[in-house]
Amino acid sequence: MTSAIPMTPVNTVTIIGTGMIGTSIALALTERRVTVHLQDASEEALRIAEAMGAGIVAAPGRPTDLAVLAVPPRHVPGVLNDAQRRGTARHYTDVASVKTLGRAGPGGPGFDSSRFVGGHPIAGREKPGPAAARGDLFHAKPWVLTPTAHTSDETSGAARRLVELCGATLVTMDAHAHDRAVAVTSHLPHLLSSLTARLLREADPHALTLVGSGLRDFTRISAGDPELWTDILGSNATAVRDALEVLAGDVDRTLRALRSLTGEGAGPAAGADEDAAARQWLRTVLEEGRDGRARIPVKYGPQDRVFAQLRVALPDREGELARLLSDVSRRGVNVEDLRIDNDPEAPSGLIELLVDETEAEKLALWLTGLGWQVHAPTPA
Repeated sequence: MTSAIPMTPVNTVTIIGTGMIGTSIALALTERRVTVHLQDASEEALRIAEAMGAGIVAAPGRPTDLAVLAVPPRHVPGVLNDAQRRGTARHYTDVASVKTLGRAGPGGPGFDSSRFVGGHPIAGREKPGPAAARGDLFHAKPWVLTPTAHTSDETSGAARRLVELCGATLVTMDAHAHDRAVAVTSHLPHLLSSLTARLLREADPHALTLVGSGLRDFTRISAGDPELWTDILGSNATAVRDALEVLAGDVDRTLRALRSLTGEGAGPAAGADEDAAARQWLRTVLEEGRDGRARIPVKYGPQDRVFAQLRVALPDREGELARLLSDVSRRGVNVEDLRIDNDPEAPSGLIELLVDETEAEKLALWLTGLGWQVHAPTPA
């Protein structure tokens, strides 16, 4: 564990890459009174980031304490080698979502592996560019560091201090284990979301009027930057391929089940047995999918607390959300998270409040007494 490694002071930072993530880091640091110097090949991105108060474009007069490489995965090795040759900083880390870069990885001439530690904050938004940046983007979110045997304690300490300054939660992993994990939890889901959204290009416009919150939620991440995600998927191709091959086997079996149910099976003699087997497979997929989703933590951080979801009908009138949250606050209950399912054409929407399970029933009664239409609490 790296917890025994002391923090290295970080008072000056160079951010190389002022996209949404890089600018968000810069905003978080400037809020903590860290001096931030911004670098980017795009003059426009630099101007926007500087105008937002993320830092200054002027070059530092001496190496900064830390340089953060906020560039796509395949650019990390070249940018890292160049930054070290120029003496940009004393220590270096990156924020790319792929931590093993294979033959293209760090190790070229001039690269000092003792002064670099891989990093990946598990946070983001679909909107690209510095204008979408937020200083609180990393608050209470996991931030993975992947130190190696070559990484110096001082460099690890500087990266750990960066995580702390951004309000994130430190997670230490092996680089290969990280890439296998994000292939399943991030990269493959993004690819599947895009494949599904791609079908909508030729969909009947009348069919699109039937889109509900499920499809909106599932395809939300497909709105990400195609250029960046091409880089991510290509850089983590092995792990994504392995995960996709497992999924492809299940998809193929599901196709066979559906064909059987449409009469395309082995024939009438085997019809009843095929039908039963097909339906059992579909049920298994749905049950195991539900079980898999249940393993996802309801929120980041310690998982020893139990939460419940409280659904409240929200009238489509100005000020109703503020009134509801005020009523919850008066009861003294902390809302851990919330989600709004709202149809602009409907007279009311539905808000889901995530609260401590021990408070859910009392809060439901309290809100009902105040005139809110509340559904019975359900486990989160």
